[in-house]
Amino acid sequence: MKITVLHSKDALDPPVDPILDQLDAALATNGHAVRKLAVDDAVQPLIDELTKEQPELVFNLAESFRGKSALESNVAALLNLLDLRYTGSSPAGLILAGDKTLTKKVLAFHGILSAKFATMYRGQSDWVGDIKFPLLVKPPQEDASLGITQKSIVNDVKELLDVISSTQQEYQSAVLVEEFIDGREFYVGVIGNSKVEALPIIELDFSKFPAGLPKIASWEAKWGDDGDEKGAEFEGTKSIFPTDLSEELTTKIQQVAIDSFQALRLRDYARIDLRVTAKEEVYVIEANPNCYLEQNSEFARAAQKAGLEYPALIARIVELASARYSR
Repeated sequence: MKITVLHSKDALDPPVDPILDQLDAALATNGHAVRKLAVDDAVQPLIDELTKEQPELVFNLAESFRGKSALESNVAALLNLLDLRYTGSSPAGLILAGDKTLTKKVLAFHGILSAKFATMYRGQSDWVGDIKFPLLVKPPQEDASLGITQKSIVNDVKELLDVISSTQQEYQSAVLVEEFIDGREFYVGVIGNSKVEALPIIELDFSKFPAGLPKIASWEAKWGDDGDEKGAEFEGTKSIFPTDLSEELTTKIQQVAIDSFQALRLRDYARIDLRVTAKEEVYVIEANPNCYLEQNSEFARAAQKAGLEYPALIARIVELASARYSR
């Protein structure tokens, strides 16, 4: 099959993201002819390249357009307009999961727990729930923990107003304010369409996190202080396969992930991030459609534990996407 791997332009900037080479090798192993194409700042050249190439399938890794995560769904919409087949979620799924405020409203309709919240922008309130301190303040349409630092956790009104102001100024968007859920953090990969399955659970282990800091997956915890120097938050977290979850709780967490995947109309694969309280209440933090597929990512590691080595995982995603268009 002739496959074009569509990716965001910044994936080529140093340091080179290894996912492009890994995906290229996995697709080639499965007998596909692969071409990489970057989503640049201009639409017409992208249209021209895709129209000329006419791939049998687009492996859609594009997470942004013109550096804006909020425009991610438009890339999938363009593929729809060009009548091209592609992996991953539709524009509708990307919009629902990409806006954390919308995500919460949809999940609430389906009876799925997420933190109580409010959204605010320039003094106006789109939605105000009955929320209590401590609160977590973040931009609602960014991913990879962008905009989330230790200062995002606020404990009083003054801190709240200061962080709302600085977040609005930096991201020029509404601000999501939600109750901080104290508990263990889990990531659950979900794969499938008509038949959906949850992959083994991965936990973000905070056991070596700096004392006194709220245990959150901040930008620094995920990526390091500046990308080169890995600070105490990064060094204090690691992704593990938990061994102390009861069978009942494991099933409950995985079912919440599956229910969220289906409620948000996601396709093919995604990762659902959750927190579980001491009372074993399962809260959805966010959903990640078209989640990061690097070989050492949580999703790929969970798939491997379930028996899907990396080339088989990529083959499965291609198979799932292709099957959707064969009906």
